[in-house]
Amino acid sequence: MEASLWVAKTGLDAQQMRMTVISNNLANVNTTGFKRDRAVFEDLLYQNIRQPGGTTGGDNAAPTGLMMGTGVRIVATEKLHTQGSMIQTKNALDVAVQGEGMFQILQPDGTMAYTRDGSFKMSVNRELVTANGEPLQPSIVIPQDAESISIGEDGVVTVQPYGNAQETTVGQIQLARFVNYAGLEPAGRNLYRETAASGQPLVVNPTEDGAGALAQGALEAANVNVVEEMVNMIETQRAYEINSKAISSVDSMLRFLNQNL
Repeated sequence: MEASLWVAKTGLDAQQMRMTVISNNLANVNTTGFKRDRAVFEDLLYQNIRQPGGTTGGDNAAPTGLMMGTGVRIVATEKLHTQGSMIQTKNALDVAVQGEGMFQILQPDGTMAYTRDGSFKMSVNRELVTANGEPLQPSIVIPQDAESISIGEDGVVTVQPYGNAQETTVGQIQLARFVNYAGLEPAGRNLYRETAASGQPLVVNPTEDGAGALAQGALEAANVNVVEEMVNMIETQRAYEINSKAISSVDSMLRFLNQNL
């Protein structure tokens, strides 16, 4: 009886954690470049009461064993780095990645972070930065006499000076590719950090070596499917209810024993 209570309790914990994952996905449905999470479940150790294939008498062997499970847990949350839909903004400093690759963002401590959020701004020094003021790498500085800014699919940034029909190249946007995107560590602020699981970044120009193309005047929306997440929420709620029902049933059984024996 006590084992049943413990198993059902692990089910409640796992479903509650899954609901947190779903809630985070829904909360970030409007976050640029957000990649939704998926909870990965794992069954716990089994109590081996009788080993499969064990001797049952004479030359006979048990065709099956008696293995009692001890519950479930969430072993990981996996980021699904699928492509989000494109939102046209017509803003010259908004850039979306169509395909693989992430923008490189220099952190205050000198380390590098990575993002799919291409909603760049211009700092007081006319450098392309994130909404939090962190500079894009390699650094792109827009001249003061720039009348218009063009960012090609290959990441080449050109400007057209006032009164001059000749365009001038001012920089090259590069993308970082990873062997295992799911191994990146979410750091908040739409940023990811490299880990041993993700592998080291391969920095390439857009459209080269498997990297995606850039789309100026567009942003990548979150890859969260609201309908799918609502279905997952209902499924999680029902699983939570059935685990709580199991605890209630075991409690009734124990109460019956206490009152009648």
